[in-house]
Amino acid sequence: MSERASVPPKTAEPTDDQPTDERTNEEQPTAADTRAETKPVTTGAESVVRALENAGVEYAFGVQGGAIMPVYDALYDSDIHHITMAHEQGASHAADAYGIVSGEPGVCLATSGPGATNLVTGIADADMDSDPMIALTGQVPTDMVGNDAFQETDTTGVTTPITKANIFANESDRVGDDVGEAFALAGTGRPGPTLVDLPKDVTLGETEQEPGEPRTPDTYTVQERADEATVRRAARRIEESSKPVMLLGGGVIKGGATEEVRAFAIEHDIPVVTTMPGIGSFPEDHELAMEMAGMHGTGYANMAVTHCDTLIAVGTRFDDRLTGGIETFAPDAEVIHIDIDPAEISKNIHAEYPLIGDAATVIEQLAEAVEHSPQATKWRAQCQQWKSDYSMAYKTPDDEPLKPEFVVEALDEATSDRAIVTTGVGQHQMWACQYWTYTEPRTWVSSHGLGTMGYGFPAAIGARLAADDDQEVIAIEGDGSFLMTIQELSVAVREEMDITVAVLNNEYIGMVRQWQDAFFEGRHSASEYNWCPEFDKLAEAFGARGFRINDYDEVADTIQAALEYDGPSVIDVHIDPHANVYPMVPSGGDNGQFALTEDQL
Repeated sequence: MSERASVPPKTAEPTDDQPTDERTNEEQPTAADTRAETKPVTTGAESVVRALENAGVEYAFGVQGGAIMPVYDALYDSDIHHITMAHEQGASHAADAYGIVSGEPGVCLATSGPGATNLVTGIADADMDSDPMIALTGQVPTDMVGNDAFQETDTTGVTTPITKANIFANESDRVGDDVGEAFALAGTGRPGPTLVDLPKDVTLGETEQEPGEPRTPDTYTVQERADEATVRRAARRIEESSKPVMLLGGGVIKGGATEEVRAFAIEHDIPVVTTMPGIGSFPEDHELAMEMAGMHGTGYANMAVTHCDTLIAVGTRFDDRLTGGIETFAPDAEVIHIDIDPAEISKNIHAEYPLIGDAATVIEQLAEAVEHSPQATKWRAQCQQWKSDYSMAYKTPDDEPLKPEFVVEALDEATSDRAIVTTGVGQHQMWACQYWTYTEPRTWVSSHGLGTMGYGFPAAIGARLAADDDQEVIAIEGDGSFLMTIQELSVAVREEMDITVAVLNNEYIGMVRQWQDAFFEGRHSASEYNWCPEFDKLAEAFGARGFRINDYDEVADTIQAALEYDGPSVIDVHIDPHANVYPMVPSGGDNGQFALTEDQL
């Protein structure tokens, strides 16, 4: 691949409302002060919206309905831009992605009953991936709760296992602070989704109570710094190591620690492996980068983890798709585990050096404590040799159909280093991991722990609104995944969003077909998708631009045309239906025994 031009970060222009005097931050008027002066709240619904305004919310994603209608009526006079989605699941995924890209909690709304339950998949997705998000759901009036009223669901009961916190609002005077608290909790410490259930009588009820700024409960505390004695022990272990590896998880990005981990790895010449959620935390074009480990990670990343003697793991929960079999994961390594959530320490992989705290803070503690770099020249040479031995190169025979890897690389080549990639789940997701070169955080947006098909396109909508204007947003989808939430294309058209969708169309649920071929004697039960529509023509019906690619010589020009179109475009890319994702580690297998072809499984 050729070198791509880097797009400089957008510089904020001064605005008229920015302070020009020399007052301290403490003396500046807050958002709550400013809005309270202009229009006092009179209802619970207005208090809900004021709480969102106090939090600085710019966008909210949702679908209108009966029980949430008072909140929507209050939104009518707000500066918050509401994005009406085609389905509540799309609203939750868009809010999730907005939070990933912006670093601030995304907001989604839905009515009671089916509206709330349609949010559940997106809430569960955000919970598994520790994404900051707040869901506001309408509820039947409090005197009807428990009576099986029309569109009643026990929303807090349903979502308690999949939220960081949820609140049943029961007072109009308190509801705004409930929302502010939920917002603060969603983005503080280990991020996650929160929910506030809003009975209609509470939002219609009268109140003059102005909500304050978002704040967490007094009982909620987050440990920022790790134990100093353990830091010193971990530092000595790093100094003594001859085969060190840094393993960077999603917590590095969510914790804003990319600069710190990059500086530490480069200062001490330590090879770096990422998890799938950690993609973008370390530039993949750097010589120390071993890229993604795990089930479909690079062979060289898995070899590095398998043979290291010290594993410095930052912000990862060691899920099964990363580790394979627990007993064979990094078998010779002493583990230094940095995580803000003490529940993750030694949950799956035992940590000899548990460092609980904020990722950036703890890495800085380690940087101060490490007195000299590990002597690992031979180890780095070995890692480079593995890169050569287990190259991700692929063949493109003229007599075979278009290879998906080629398409992903062509998209990468045609866009800037800061382009944002969103995906659904399946083979296309893995190719997007493996063949796009990520150099910046918050440019990779996908469903990891829950593995939600249909995530990619509504996520692109949320990412588009959170991104800078000069950042491209590319949704790499599969035919089965795209079909699940394709109705959101109408939203992108209505909002005139510049999003490019590349559907890697193999007429299968590809990952299922791959497993069926490998483990179920090629019995393709319910995995053939040759009944899907022509996505380019369907895009035109929605009002987007549609393109189609069948051959290699169409790829570059078609991608360029789709990128140049100022609005949503869909490229229906017909790829080799038998293309598989390798390397592959069978579920629960040994990462050091990855397969490069089906006959090695």
